[in-house]
Amino acid sequence: MLPHWKAHILFCTLFLCGTVAAGQRAAAQPAPLLVTHSINEHETVSLPGNTRPEARPGNDLGPLSAGFPLEHLQILLNRPAAIQAALDAYVAGLTNPASPDFHQWLTSATLSDRFGPNPQDVQIVTGWLQDHGFHINSVQNGRTVIDFSGTAGQVDATFSTSIHALTVRGAPHIANMSNPRIPAALAGIINGVISLNDFRPHPYFKLRSAYTFSSGGQTTQAVVPADLATIYNFNPLFAAGISGQGQTIVVIEDTNVYATTNWATFRATFGLSGYTKGSFTQVHPGSCTNPGTVASTEVEATLDAEWASAAAPSAAIELASCADTSTTFGGLIALENLLDASSPPAIVSISYGECEAENGATANAAYNTIYEEAVSEGVSVFVSAGDEGAASCDADETTATHGIGVSGFASTPYNVAVGGTDFGDTYANANSTYWSSTNAATYGSALSYIPEIPWNDSCASVLIATVEGYSTTYGASGFCNSRTGEQDFLTTASGSGGPSGCATGSPTTSGVVSGSCKGYAKPAWQSLVGNPADGVRDLPDVSLFAADGVWNHYYIFCDTDSKDSVTCAGAPSNWSGAGGTSFASPIMAGIQALVNQKQAAKQGNPNPVYYALAKTEYGTKGSASCNSSSGNAAAGSCTFYDVILGDNDVNCTGSHNCILPSGRNGVLSTSSSTYAKAYPTGTGWDFATGIGTVNATNLVDGWAAGVAGAKK
Repeated sequence: MLPHWKAHILFCTLFLCGTVAAGQRAAAQPAPLLVTHSINEHETVSLPGNTRPEARPGNDLGPLSAGFPLEHLQILLNRPAAIQAALDAYVAGLTNPASPDFHQWLTSATLSDRFGPNPQDVQIVTGWLQDHGFHINSVQNGRTVIDFSGTAGQVDATFSTSIHALTVRGAPHIANMSNPRIPAALAGIINGVISLNDFRPHPYFKLRSAYTFSSGGQTTQAVVPADLATIYNFNPLFAAGISGQGQTIVVIEDTNVYATTNWATFRATFGLSGYTKGSFTQVHPGSCTNPGTVASTEVEATLDAEWASAAAPSAAIELASCADTSTTFGGLIALENLLDASSPPAIVSISYGECEAENGATANAAYNTIYEEAVSEGVSVFVSAGDEGAASCDADETTATHGIGVSGFASTPYNVAVGGTDFGDTYANANSTYWSSTNAATYGSALSYIPEIPWNDSCASVLIATVEGYSTTYGASGFCNSRTGEQDFLTTASGSGGPSGCATGSPTTSGVVSGSCKGYAKPAWQSLVGNPADGVRDLPDVSLFAADGVWNHYYIFCDTDSKDSVTCAGAPSNWSGAGGTSFASPIMAGIQALVNQKQAAKQGNPNPVYYALAKTEYGTKGSASCNSSSGNAAAGSCTFYDVILGDNDVNCTGSHNCILPSGRNGVLSTSSSTYAKAYPTGTGWDFATGIGTVNATNLVDGWAAGVAGAKK
C-alpha cells in the first residue's frame, strides 16, 4: 500500500486536483497543486547557490558521523506563481491609500488561507521528510516553512550532500560540501533548504576605534540619548507627549543580555527613567530554546535594547531571542515564531547580516519571504544595512577582496535598510559650534543638528585622505599606500550601501557577484532624484549616525560583561563606546514607534512613505535648504537632511571592483580601469547614505502627508 502522501500524488495526477486559476478561487479555496507527479528518488535536481565559500578542500576535516544531530533544519516552500503574484499585489496595496486593500493587514491565519501553498503539497513534503526518518517540529502558519530535525546521515541520504567538519581561521564549523539535491517531482514546491551550515550572520557593531583625529584642538564628543534627541529633533515630540506610549519595539537576537539591570542603569544615567511607561523584557517566541548569554553577540543585544529605548523612552522594548541550532540562526527562528503568533509585533529591528552571495539563494529567499509576510501583517521591519561600505562579503576584514555586494538580510523590498553616517564637524574644524564645552545633567552637550558625512574609517575615504595631506587615495603615492594609511586605516569599517546583485542565482566565484546572480527588482516606491536606473533594489533607504570614533564621535552604551571587553563602571565617560548600523536600525525603529503612536495604528512597510516625503522635499534637483553640510543653518522644515559630502569607499586588493594601478592597496571602484569610487555622496539619494538622515519631529508630524503621497 502506498503511503498517504504518495497515493495523493497519484490521485491528483489522474484527476487534476486544485487546478482552478488563482484569480477565480474563493478566499478559502486551496492554491493549485505544485506536486503533480510521483516522487522518483533517482530523478533529482540541484538547488544552486547553497554552498558556503568556506566549504572547500583546504578547510575540510572530513564528514561528520552519520548520527551527528542536526536540529531545526528548515525547508522553504514556494507558492504557485499566480498566488505569489497576488500576494505581491496585495502587499503593494497595503501602503497605497487609493487601494481597497490599504492597511487591511492580514493575520498569519488569513495569510495562509488566502496566499499559502496548497496544504496537500505541504503534506507531501512533510511525508517525504518523515519517510527519510526526519522529525517534523512544526509547519509555519503561513505554510512556507517546515521546521524539522534529523542527523547528518539522513541529510546525506535525502539531499545527496555530505555535511563535513571544517576549520576556518582556526574556528570549528560544519557545512554541506555541495549543493543539496531533491527529487524533480518536488522542485515546484521546494525552494530549498534554508541552511545546512553553522556560519552565523555578522552583528553590525564596531567597538570604539583605536585611532581618532586629535590634532587641531579637536575634542572627543561621545553621543548620549540627550544628544540624539537634540541632533535629530526628538525633543518637540517628547514635550508633546509622543515618546512611544503603548508601543512595542522588538529587537531580534540569538542571545539574551548579560544583565537586564544594564538597561535600567543606562536609562537612569541618561535621564530616561522618568518615562515610567518604558519597560524591558526578554522572551523566547514559540517556546523556543532559551539561548542564554552568547558572548559573540551579547553586546549586540544590549546596545539594541538600550538605543531603541533612547529613541522611544516610553515604549516597551522586547528582546526576542531563540538559540542558534547547528544549522539555523536563532534570530530567524524568533522572527518566524513572532509572526506565527495571533498578535505579531508592529515593529522589529534586526542588527545582523550576511552578504547575498554568501548567504545563498535559499537563505536570501527565506528572509524575503518572511519579511513580506511581516509587512502583510502590518509589521515594520528595520535592518542594519551593514558596516563594510559596498563590500558586504568582506565584513570585519581589513581589506575588500570580493568586490561590491550587499547584505541579503537588508536587501529585500520589504524592509527598511538603515545605513550609517558620521558627524562632519571635526572635518570642518567646527566642534565648538555644535557641542557645548560642558555637559548637562543627563550628559548631553550637542547644541543643534550637526552636519553629516558617511561613516567611513577607511584610507579610501577622500575626506580622511585630504586631512592627512593626500590628494589621492590609491596608487603608490596615494594615502592607502602610505605608512599612516597602512598602519591605521586599512579597514572595511563604514556604513554600507550598494545595489542588490546576488539575491537569486549562484555565483561562479565564491562570495562574488558573478555567474547567474541577480539582484531583487527595483521596488516601485524606490524612485527619487539620485537613485540610479539600474533596475535593482538599492541600499540603504535612510541613515543615522553610526560612527565608531574615527572623527571623535561614537555612541555610549552600558554593558557589565567584562568578558566582552566592555564596561559600565563609574561615570559615563568610562563606559564602553561603539558605532555601527546596529545603533541606527533600532533608533529608526524607535522613530517608527513615535509615528505609530501619533497615527494610533501600525504602518507596515515605511519605505513608500519615506520616498514619497523625500520626493516632495528633493524634487528633481535636490533641496539646497536641506543640505546636511549646512548644519545648524539647514531649514527647520526639513524631513530629511541630504548628505552630500564624503563617501563610503573602502580599500581593496585583487581584481573584483578594485582599482589598483600600483602599490599594495587599491580602492573599491565600479570600474576596473578608471577610478569610480564605490560610493560617493550626491544630490538626493545615494549609495553612501540613501535618502539621508531624518528630523524625527518633522517625519512624525508629516507622516500623514507622506501616506497620501504614496499613491501608486
